[in-house]
Amino acid sequence: MLNKDASAPARAEAESERLAGSSRQRWLVLAVVSGSLLLCGIDLTVLHVAVPSMSLDLQPSAAQLLWIVDVYSLALAALLVTCGTLGDRIGRRKMVLSGFFAFGLASAACAFSTSTVQLIAARAALGVAAAMIMASTVAIIRVVFTDDRERAFAIGVWTSAHSVGATIGPLLGGLVAEQWGWNAVFLVNIPVIVVILAVGLRVIPESKNPVPRRWDLASVVLSVTGLAGVVYALKQAGEHAGVNTVIVVTAVVGAALLYTFVRRQRRLAEPLLDFSLFAERRFSTATLCVIGCFGSYVALLFFLTQWLQQVGGYSPLRAGLALMPLAAANAVGAITAPWAANRWGNRWALTGSLSLFAIAFAAIAAVGDTAHYGLLLLPLLAAGYGAGIVMTLGADSIMSAAQPERSGEAAAIQETSFELGAGLGVAVLGTVLAVFYRTSLPSVPGLAPDQRAVAGESFSSAEEVMSHLPAPAAHAVLDAARQAYDHGFTAVAVIASIGLAGTAVMAAVLLRPRTTGEPT
Repeated sequence: MLNKDASAPARAEAESERLAGSSRQRWLVLAVVSGSLLLCGIDLTVLHVAVPSMSLDLQPSAAQLLWIVDVYSLALAALLVTCGTLGDRIGRRKMVLSGFFAFGLASAACAFSTSTVQLIAARAALGVAAAMIMASTVAIIRVVFTDDRERAFAIGVWTSAHSVGATIGPLLGGLVAEQWGWNAVFLVNIPVIVVILAVGLRVIPESKNPVPRRWDLASVVLSVTGLAGVVYALKQAGEHAGVNTVIVVTAVVGAALLYTFVRRQRRLAEPLLDFSLFAERRFSTATLCVIGCFGSYVALLFFLTQWLQQVGGYSPLRAGLALMPLAAANAVGAITAPWAANRWGNRWALTGSLSLFAIAFAAIAAVGDTAHYGLLLLPLLAAGYGAGIVMTLGADSIMSAAQPERSGEAAAIQETSFELGAGLGVAVLGTVLAVFYRTSLPSVPGLAPDQRAVAGESFSSAEEVMSHLPAPAAHAVLDAARQAYDHGFTAVAVIASIGLAGTAVMAAVLLRPRTTGEPT
């Protein structure tokens, strides 16, 4: 028994040495895992520009629309650490390849969904598959790339693949949706997944943790159901522009489950998520900066595309192209982040970038006119640049604040913070928009009370009401819906600006050095 246990690390080392001798295979492995992460990033944002046409087909309520958009990132965030622990036990190759297969099936299910409930379920399955993929890819890279410099480069490529995917998602979605409809934005995944799966079967090595952590099913159930309960209550409150007994009870139960989850993690010898890392002030502050920044960035991508299409009358392709300056500035910010940190230190670079992002959101709210895209261009460039710096330096601060022996746990929290930020950003700000849309929808003469109630649910519902009205009344409803959505988008921009400004103050205060001589 002792010989068998002792041979496990030796076998892993031998496998790493074998792969180190095959340069071509190493880079093929990197291409496979980075390509799969690119797809995961694309699916985070690809549906954004297709929402108007999808809403006309499926007629989701305001809360259902938010579920369609962010159930993917919420499922991914909730299961990322769980899938990583499970992959360590059963084998990372098995986990990743199973994730590829499940991602293809879930993409097909999304494309052929004929109801809102089906699409929400399929998007949740897509998030689960993405969690299976993302959880084990960085561990595979560490096994395959034994040279420190090569491994650093490979992890850099792997990290950027997800951000690039999220950035190009709206443009790809616009191109595809305009030519073939919203269903096709999911079908493009399938041939890519087939190629990735075929190559991955040949080149990805199997690896396991010789001493895997305990997989705690109770913790998984507590975290997933607790998060789902809180987010469900939030969305329902936005749809009804208020609370009722069901919403309050669901929120309280969800919060209690999350509290129990945290308490359980603190008691377990091998927790699913080690909350002791958050005792380090800079670690917890950097994590909150990433959640707030990436959540605001993804929400800006989503709500800006809806605003341009539904209020400004942009086509899906034109809306996708309108976001390219934001995406390009984000990439420049990520590239120049190390320079900013060297010049001003992480603390002030993060504070300044968060402040720039906040000012950009405020400027977007002040412009508030889709007919003047030229005036929006500078705020979009500032928002993208500031967000790029924050996401890069925030992620680096999370890793550098943790002790080297805990880098794996810190990396899991870092990835989770990005996905959780994306899901919560759309959920919270989407609830704000739904409330303002519903409460600011002006009265339309001649519109029956039941028709006004339907029109107040969402912009797509207003379009459905218009289809049953004569031309003058239909135009009046359209103008009213555009005015209400415009007010909602402005409210989202103002609240996001205030939140980012508060995060900037938090970074300035809490990222201070421990001692006078400690570098920032």
